[in-house]
Amino acid sequence: MEESELEKYRAAGKIACEVREWSRSLVKPNARMLDVAESIESKILEKKAGLAFPATVCVNDVTAHYTPKYNDEAVLRNGDVVSIDLGVHIDGFIADTAYTMDLGGRHARMLEVNEQALGKIVGMIKPGVSVKELGSTLYNMVTKAGFKPIENLTGHEVKQYDLHAGISIPNIPVPYDWKLKEDMVLAIEPFITDGYGRVVESKHASIYSLLDKKPVRMPEARMLLKEVEDRGKLPFTDRWYAKKISPVKLPLAVQELQARKVIRTYPTLHEKEKGVVSHFEHTVIVTKDGNELIT
Repeated sequence: MEESELEKYRAAGKIACEVREWSRSLVKPNARMLDVAESIESKILEKKAGLAFPATVCVNDVTAHYTPKYNDEAVLRNGDVVSIDLGVHIDGFIADTAYTMDLGGRHARMLEVNEQALGKIVGMIKPGVSVKELGSTLYNMVTKAGFKPIENLTGHEVKQYDLHAGISIPNIPVPYDWKLKEDMVLAIEPFITDGYGRVVESKHASIYSLLDKKPVRMPEARMLLKEVEDRGKLPFTDRWYAKKISPVKLPLAVQELQARKVIRTYPTLHEKEKGVVSHFEHTVIVTKDGNELIT
């Protein structure tokens, strides 16, 4: 990896870490989820970095891909388990990090196990280690503690302007034996639950990414396409453009881009049996002798 690229990853990681820790004070009962997400995004932009994806605020059995709509009035409540996932990029070089807070105190052990599991896997990252070994280690550690990893969610390799690139880092034993290589950048994110251990898609979606630039008819759809073109494959939310495009026309613009397969949709994911979910995440760079934790 070139030194200039490494420095951009480090800069993105430093900002992601700072914003992650700063944002913890936002997560409290009666806080509006929209305010939490927008405050996190604003803080990243204040630090002269880019948004790698919309900040997500996932509560209880909601596991991933939930970012509030522009008019969302939902609030956090006492007893909620809240996962915050945020991403920062510098010229497309991404740092991805997440944490979970228990606003009721009933799930402290699950969060503790989750953090310990993340630390264990990060400590194993080095060239030549197989994803099979990582998945088995995580699975054994989590199930021994009485919880289940989410089997159909994984950590992932990241590349410039590409959040989910290359290999996946499983949270369960797998039959394949891919090996880690020097200079890989990996987002390690064990999700664990007291439920079934699998996520399903909901009908709700508020996160998208560009698939292919194609002609579209609706003026608002053309406007939205122009806004997101320079993001490459990085996800976005329609909420970001609600002040530029009429909120009445914005959903129709999204629908046209979906229908013409211009954008990919990321449905909100829920735990299959509505179990509570915990999520912690760090981004690491595989080095010659181990790894560098950048978040």
